Amino acid sequence: MSVTLLVVEDKDKTLESICSAIKPLGFEVTVARDGLDGLSKAKQTYFDIVLLDHKMPVMDGLSLLKNLRDLDAYHRTPLLFMSTQDLVEIEPKALKAGATQCLAKPLNEDFLLDTLKSWAVRFVA
Repeated sequence: MSVTLLVVEDKDKTLESICSAIKPLGFEVTVARDGLDGLSKAKQTYFDIVLLDHKMPVMDGLSLLKNLRDLDAYHRTPLLFMSTQDLVEIEPKALKAGATQCLAKPLNEDFLLDTLKSWAVRFVA
Protein backbone atom coordinates (compact mmCIF):
# COMPACT_ATOMS: atom_id res chain seq x y z
CA MET A 1 0.00 0.00 0.00
CA SER A 2 1.31 3.39 -0.98
CA VAL A 3 1.61 6.34 1.39
CA THR A 4 -0.61 9.28 0.44
CA LEU A 5 0.86 12.74 0.89
CA LEU A 6 -0.83 16.12 0.53
CA VAL A 7 1.61 18.94 -0.22
CA VAL A 8 0.14 22.41 0.33
CA GLU A 9 2.50 25.00 -1.15
CA ASP A 10 1.81 28.15 -3.18
CA LYS A 11 5.29 28.81 -4.65
CA ASP A 12 5.93 26.95 -7.93
CA LYS A 13 9.70 26.61 -7.47
CA THR A 14 9.38 25.25 -3.93
CA LEU A 15 6.61 22.87 -4.97
CA GLU A 16 8.70 21.53 -7.88
CA SER A 17 11.68 21.08 -5.56
CA ILE A 18 9.62 19.17 -2.97
CA CYS A 19 7.94 16.93 -5.55
CA SER A 20 11.28 16.16 -7.20
CA ALA A 21 12.93 15.37 -3.86
CA ILE A 22 10.22 12.99 -2.65
CA LYS A 23 9.72 11.16 -5.95
CA PRO A 24 12.09 8.29 -4.93
CA LEU A 25 9.86 7.54 -1.92
CA GLY A 26 7.06 6.42 -4.21
CA PHE A 27 4.39 8.30 -2.27
CA GLU A 28 1.08 9.13 -3.96
CA VAL A 29 1.34 12.94 -3.98
CA THR A 30 -1.55 15.38 -4.27
CA VAL A 31 -0.85 19.10 -4.53
CA ALA A 32 -2.85 22.04 -3.21
CA ARG A 33 -1.96 25.64 -4.04
CA ASP A 34 -3.32 27.37 -0.91
CA GLY A 35 -4.72 26.51 2.50
CA LEU A 36 -8.35 26.49 1.43
CA ASP A 37 -7.56 24.21 -1.51
CA GLY A 38 -5.64 21.95 0.90
CA LEU A 39 -8.54 21.81 3.34
CA SER A 40 -10.98 21.04 0.55
CA LYS A 41 -8.81 18.19 -0.74
CA ALA A 42 -8.29 16.84 2.79
CA LYS A 43 -12.06 16.72 3.30
CA GLN A 44 -12.56 14.84 0.02
CA THR A 45 -9.77 12.29 0.49
CA TYR A 46 -7.85 11.14 3.57
CA PHE A 47 -4.06 11.63 3.36
CA ASP A 48 -1.55 9.72 5.49
CA ILE A 49 0.75 12.76 5.85
CA VAL A 50 0.21 16.47 5.15
CA LEU A 51 3.16 18.75 4.35
CA LEU A 52 2.05 22.36 4.48
CA ASP A 53 3.48 25.82 4.06
CA HIS A 54 3.15 28.64 6.57
CA LYS A 55 2.47 31.73 4.46
CA MET A 56 -0.08 31.17 1.69
CA PRO A 57 -2.92 33.11 0.11
CA VAL A 58 -6.61 32.53 0.96
CA MET A 59 -5.84 30.51 4.15
CA ASP A 60 -2.45 30.45 5.87
CA GLY A 61 -0.78 27.38 7.30
CA LEU A 62 -1.70 28.06 10.92
CA SER A 63 -5.38 28.28 10.02
CA LEU A 64 -5.09 25.15 7.91
CA LEU A 65 -3.52 23.27 10.85
CA LYS A 66 -6.40 24.22 13.14
CA ASN A 67 -9.00 23.29 10.53
CA LEU A 68 -7.39 19.92 9.81
CA ARG A 69 -7.17 19.05 13.52
CA ASP A 70 -10.88 19.85 13.84
CA LEU A 71 -11.61 17.03 11.38
CA ASP A 72 -12.01 13.62 13.07
CA ALA A 73 -9.92 11.91 10.39
CA TYR A 74 -6.90 14.16 11.05
CA HIS A 75 -6.63 14.00 14.85
CA ARG A 76 -3.48 11.82 14.71
CA THR A 77 -2.25 12.46 11.17
CA PRO A 78 1.31 13.81 10.89
CA LEU A 79 0.97 17.47 9.89
CA LEU A 80 4.40 18.79 8.91
CA PHE A 81 4.59 22.58 8.94
CA MET A 82 7.17 24.40 6.74
CA SER A 83 8.20 28.01 7.33
CA THR A 84 10.83 30.52 6.24
CA GLN A 85 10.23 32.32 9.53
CA ASP A 86 12.64 31.65 12.40
CA LEU A 87 11.41 28.39 13.97
CA VAL A 88 12.18 29.66 17.47
CA GLU A 89 9.46 32.25 16.87
CA ILE A 90 6.89 30.30 14.86
CA GLU A 91 7.23 26.72 16.14
CA PRO A 92 5.32 27.25 19.43
CA LYS A 93 2.40 28.79 17.48
CA ALA A 94 2.45 25.99 14.91
CA LEU A 95 2.56 23.24 17.55
CA LYS A 96 -0.31 24.90 19.43
CA ALA A 97 -2.30 25.04 16.16
CA GLY A 98 -1.77 21.31 15.61
CA ALA A 99 1.55 20.79 13.84
CA THR A 100 3.26 17.48 14.49
CA GLN A 101 6.68 18.81 13.43
CA CYS A 102 8.08 22.06 12.04
CA LEU A 103 10.57 22.24 9.19
CA ALA A 104 12.74 25.23 8.31
CA LYS A 105 12.73 26.49 4.73
CA PRO A 106 14.63 26.27 2.54
CA LEU A 107 14.23 22.55 3.10
CA ASN A 108 17.23 20.28 3.32
CA GLU A 109 16.35 17.51 0.86
CA ASP A 110 17.92 14.65 2.85
CA PHE A 111 16.29 15.84 6.08
CA LEU A 112 12.91 16.08 4.33
CA LEU A 113 13.19 12.54 2.98
CA ASP A 114 14.29 11.15 6.35
CA THR A 115 11.44 12.99 8.09
CA LEU A 116 8.79 11.74 5.67
CA LYS A 117 10.11 8.16 5.84
CA SER A 118 10.11 8.30 9.64
CA TRP A 119 6.49 9.50 9.86
CA ALA A 120 5.38 7.03 7.21
CA VAL A 121 6.85 4.13 9.18
CA ARG A 122 5.36 5.32 12.49
CA PHE A 123 1.86 6.20 11.37
CA VAL A 124 1.18 4.44 8.11
CA ALA A 125 2.88 1.07 8.28
